[in-house]
Amino acid sequence: MHNLASVEEFQLVSKKEKVIFFFNADWCGDCVFIKPEIPGIVKAHPEITFIKVDRDEFIELCEELSIVGIPSFLAYENGEEIGRFVSKNRKTKEEIEAFIQTL
Repeated sequence: MHNLASVEEFQLVSKKEKVIFFFNADWCGDCVFIKPEIPGIVKAHPEITFIKVDRDEFIELCEELSIVGIPSFLAYENGEEIGRFVSKNRKTKEEIEAFIQTL
């Protein structure tokens, strides 16, 4: 999984392909909880680009996108938001897979 490098990269990537942005932070217990499951989720969906977004590094982007809690997932395709799994609650692998199936 690639780490987001800039807001410009977010804008560019979200317009070109099917992508899921994974918003997280190193200090977040719920992010640490789900982190071991992420590589398997990414591998199971080669048709989707996954990009990790450090909430602390991109706090203004998170505010702009109404990311109210982490970990959270925001999906785009061809410049349009096609889904979001955003909440303050802990996420499970099964919930993330269910979210991806709705896209």
